[in-house]
Amino acid sequence: MPARIRPVLASGGGAGISRDNLHLQTAQSATGQGALAAHFVPDDLFRLMGQLARQAGGNPTSGGIHAATVGEGRQLMLYSEDIGRHNTLDRIAGEALLKGIDLGGKVLLVSGRVSSETVIKAALLGISLVASRTSPTDLAVRLAHESGITLVGYLRGAGFNVYTHPEVFAPSPADHVADGVTAVILAGGKSTRMKNNKALLPYSGELFIERIHRQLADIFDEVILVTNTPELYRFVPCRIVQDVYPGLGSLAGIHAGLTHSTTPYIFTVACDMPYLNPELIRLILSRKQGFDVVIPQSEGGFEPLHAVYGKGCLPAMEKALAEGSGRIVDSFDRDRVAVVSCADVARLDPKFLSFRNINTPEEYFRFRDEMLVQNEDLDGKGDMGFEGSPHK
Repeated sequence: MPARIRPVLASGGGAGISRDNLHLQTAQSATGQGALAAHFVPDDLFRLMGQLARQAGGNPTSGGIHAATVGEGRQLMLYSEDIGRHNTLDRIAGEALLKGIDLGGKVLLVSGRVSSETVIKAALLGISLVASRTSPTDLAVRLAHESGITLVGYLRGAGFNVYTHPEVFAPSPADHVADGVTAVILAGGKSTRMKNNKALLPYSGELFIERIHRQLADIFDEVILVTNTPELYRFVPCRIVQDVYPGLGSLAGIHAGLTHSTTPYIFTVACDMPYLNPELIRLILSRKQGFDVVIPQSEGGFEPLHAVYGKGCLPAMEKALAEGSGRIVDSFDRDRVAVVSCADVARLDPKFLSFRNINTPEEYFRFRDEMLVQNEDLDGKGDMGFEGSPHK
């Protein structure tokens, strides 16, 4: 047994471990300054949580399984499931011991509430950051602060809360290609074929709309959501606007986003496009100089719901909408349009997945099955259904 791992006997389900000052001091010594010296990138945490969602096969079916994983960067290293929350961490500690893996400076992600016992065990293992989709207890927050652990809660689609030691997060690199551009999510469709709101479909532990918003927020300084049912999206942390010309489809949504944006350009996506490719988005943005529209092509033609539009488009859009026309490609001057060719798109997105919409239940379930088989970063099998507990 490693010298810093000591047996802990505690009674009850409360704070038995945390009341042992000797173990707290040991945890502080084990964690040391390494935790505070580490640096973490927020997007890496989202990717690790997505991998935890995919691994947690027992939870959605039984509803009573807890899960935990340890990772470094974007790489999941160890994973465990158990009916006991704290047993998952014990299993990880045992596997790390057998495999000779040093957990110092690593990230621990758990499916449920972060208790004081979890923090103490993590500190004894040298874990630098503990994160959960739900809340920590007050005592867990205090002990994490004292032992030098960064504690993160509510790690979900739109962001997360940092309770202790936020200084360990590295700032996101500047992304100047998005300067002067607002991202616009179109959520105005009626979802008649899906028969459920597509934006609210579960996807890798979060909703489509949460995932899309988070991906865009990583690139753009501002994200706007266009919808005529704003009451459904109050949980999305962005500005929500409605159509100026309701009932005229996607063109009306693009027009609303462009009208309300404070920047000269917008980049639009639909709420049912879960395969966003950041590098392709940046390529499209890089072509905007001197044009009113930058639109990519796929094998099926133009893709107007994954394109850049400038304020110069507004007069033509308003004319088309006033005449009752909702056709996007008929609303702009072709001389002011830059086309990103199929060949250019294919270099970054060979299967043209960025433009794929999920319109029917069959497409949705096929999408989930395909992602599970491919084990790609942007796959998932739906909401993890992880048990949570309010911050007390």
